[in-house]
Amino acid sequence: MIKFNNKIKEGLRMSRTLCRLTIKSVILITLSMTGIQVSIQAQDSLIIKPSWWFGAAAGANLNFYHGSTQNLNSDLTIPVAFHQGFGVGLYAAPLVEFHFPDSRWGIILQAGYDDREGKFNEVKTPCNCPADLSTDISYITVEPSLRFAPFKSDFYLFAGPRLAYNIENSFTYKLGLNPDYPTQIASPDIKGNLGNMNKTLISMQIGAGYDIPISLNNKQNQFVLSPFISIQPYYGQDPRSIETWNITTLRAGVTIKFGRGRVSPTPAEIVVPEIQFYVNAPNNIPLERRVRETFPLRNYVFFDLGSTEIPTRYVLLKKDQVKDFKENQLEVLTPKKLTGRSEREMIVYYNILNILGDRMFKNPSAKVRLSGSSMEGLEDGKTMAETIKRYLVNTFGIDTSRIITEGRINPRKPSAQSGQTHDLALLRESDHRVSIWSTSPDLMMEFQSGPEAPLKPVEIIAIQEAPLDSYVSFNVKGSQEAFSSWSLEIKDEEGSIQHFGPYDKEQVNLPGKSILGAKPEGNFKVMMIGNAKNGRTVIKDTTLHMTLWVPSQREEGMRFSVIFEFNESKVINIYEKYLTEIIIPKIPAGGTVIIHGHTDIIGDVYYNQRLSLARANDVKSILQTGLSKAGRNDVKFKVFGFGADQNLAPFENNLPEERFYNRTVIIDIIPNK
Repeated sequence: MIKFNNKIKEGLRMSRTLCRLTIKSVILITLSMTGIQVSIQAQDSLIIKPSWWFGAAAGANLNFYHGSTQNLNSDLTIPVAFHQGFGVGLYAAPLVEFHFPDSRWGIILQAGYDDREGKFNEVKTPCNCPADLSTDISYITVEPSLRFAPFKSDFYLFAGPRLAYNIENSFTYKLGLNPDYPTQIASPDIKGNLGNMNKTLISMQIGAGYDIPISLNNKQNQFVLSPFISIQPYYGQDPRSIETWNITTLRAGVTIKFGRGRVSPTPAEIVVPEIQFYVNAPNNIPLERRVRETFPLRNYVFFDLGSTEIPTRYVLLKKDQVKDFKENQLEVLTPKKLTGRSEREMIVYYNILNILGDRMFKNPSAKVRLSGSSMEGLEDGKTMAETIKRYLVNTFGIDTSRIITEGRINPRKPSAQSGQTHDLALLRESDHRVSIWSTSPDLMMEFQSGPEAPLKPVEIIAIQEAPLDSYVSFNVKGSQEAFSSWSLEIKDEEGSIQHFGPYDKEQVNLPGKSILGAKPEGNFKVMMIGNAKNGRTVIKDTTLHMTLWVPSQREEGMRFSVIFEFNESKVINIYEKYLTEIIIPKIPAGGTVIIHGHTDIIGDVYYNQRLSLARANDVKSILQTGLSKAGRNDVKFKVFGFGADQNLAPFENNLPEERFYNRTVIIDIIPNK
């Protein structure tokens, strides 16, 4: 064991020496390039960062031996198998790297010397003699990797295959003395080459690194020092074609990289797009608000793929519970699975079958059609519909003649359109459902009819924490064109600084409470720091004053929702009548209407942001037109398009029903303060 510890210490000393030599080399190379850099600086030109980098990597391989080996070659089978061990080896390789300065993605190629030497733990032979086995295994390795910088910063991840060709496979076997017979003559060490070696290995690696510039950004010759760490797991790393010996390697090292930037002719020829930075903040930040919400009841029941049973997340009653069921007391009937966001609303939705059964029981003339759609076939879809019919009949006592069932491959309004190639799994999950269709006005939403019409909404009272009019909007117009990212630095009157970001979109909304904290009010200096794509840093600042405000207990906001189909932005005619005849009369004089559009996570981020804004503006246009016809111009409008922003989305995006409810425009009506 002492010898084994000494071996570890020797390897660690080797790695420390290697790191010191590498750092010294970096310093010498940097100093030797000083003259070149000075001459470039005199040209008074802007430098565009390099995309190609060349250099070398060096590090220490921490090799962990696992498995067993005993038959060392055709001439030597030792009495006892060795199982575990450890060693430190050298890694050295030239490298080539490519990545655009403002891109997350890139590639890395390294090819060089890779040492996997180590020593197995000491074992006892049948003669009670200690035995040691050390190996010196090394390879020529080729390691192409995909480089990913998640924050468009100097931190990056890399992963890829490792192709290795064996060039050294020697061993030393030592048999010690039986401690009971100290006078016996020691056996000589046996040295040789391991047999049955795999000449080539194909394995994998994953790691992380951090680029540290060691030359100024305005120099054409750029040098970067990049510490890195990676792991190469045992999979594919069997040194031999027999037995179970394998190696897991943890590699730590550093690379030195050189790149040559492009010189722009004159600074004037690089134009930074005009940036506009402004902040919209309400003077009064409401902490919470009592809201009367008219929650739409989507007429779908989603089934798990491969199943025709009603999922356990839906609330199913027993027959003796029906008499106590009330739509306005759904909190006592909570589903078994909730994902955490907007639980109150999802409790309403997950009681959809009970709401339907209760309404049909109270309205004996109402009839429904249950249309089950399944890619498994018509029979599968009809079985899903029959499962719901059976529940309504057995639990609520609905006559079977009032419920018609049918099976389909696709629903009448499928989410997955022909020619679509992205997010197909999520779209097909959305189409595995039973649609509820009725012509009875007692069941359906006002002015709506047809197979896709929602059921009559449910009204609920909720306390809305951090309502949308408490959010502060930070706008950086032109940032997508000019910046790779930007961040916020917010300083209060005492000098305390909060940092937010980085961001890569033009508008960011933060709850005022997250900035104010426990303070009732405050003045703040806001600094926007943008990282321009040409390497410059752009800073703009402004000031901000905010005050927390607790609305009166008598003040009650109202919330309505308009549900959109997948990838649609126009309000259908039946919703237009609902907006005009139901919602507009409820907008109080001098009130504020906040309209915010959302999408699910399917599709491109920027497309979804534009889609959500188009939805919100379409609703605003209908409301404004209706108010104008009524001779009213006393209402203030605020319109937002949040896209698939998961910090502001009303629901999660894990289940199809959540994604359907996120395809929405929410209308918040706030009385005049």
